[in-house]
Amino acid sequence: MNEAALKLSGITKTYNRGQPGEVTVLRGVDLTIGAGEVVALVAPSGAGKSTLLHIAGLLDTPDEGSVEISGQRLTGTSDQVRTATRRAQVGFVYQFHHLLPEFSAAENVLIPQLANGVARAEAAARAQELLKRVGLSDRAGNRPAALSGGEQQRVAFCRAMANVPRLLLADEPTGNLDPATSDQVFETLMELVAGTGLSALIATHNMALAARMDRTVRLAAGRLSEDS
Repeated sequence: MNEAALKLSGITKTYNRGQPGEVTVLRGVDLTIGAGEVVALVAPSGAGKSTLLHIAGLLDTPDEGSVEISGQRLTGTSDQVRTATRRAQVGFVYQFHHLLPEFSAAENVLIPQLANGVARAEAAARAQELLKRVGLSDRAGNRPAALSGGEQQRVAFCRAMANVPRLLLADEPTGNLDPATSDQVFETLMELVAGTGLSALIATHNMALAARMDRTVRLAAGRLSEDS
């Protein structure tokens, strides 16, 4: 595929529209992420980066503007279409891993595939393959409570990759880790992205990590700019 993995055009989002105290967090945001491109999103707290990621990942809708994923315009489509596209094309990673505590690492990676209609044997094999790639083959049967913070986040990366998405969206994926672990986990993420040809938009406060990505965009006062 040659079309952009993600294209945001004129994205505007206001909360409490028409009411006292309304807040516009996004003002005509444009962003295109090409195939295989990894982009850092840098923004101060409260600037709207999570809102931008949610709109890009079809978890929220803009007041104005359009969202395209892999050349398909999703703005104005039904909930069913957006949900199906999100499951098949988008992977999410958050600052906190949000793993299901009652299931093992392998099961946490298997479950999203089952929800997407993948046969159990195929899903189990892919879960094991992904966990092997992040060095967790011997921890596949462990529940999250028995894993370190870095291991839990690596499982979360595998879960995000489980359905072979085209686009990865990550919101401060190493923000809850100590510096040494953060660096190791980020390196794992970059290896996974490079190995699968994913495109990614990764929000981070860590400028050293941002510098290791293909380019950096900044969100401030509702507008996006790109580092030269």
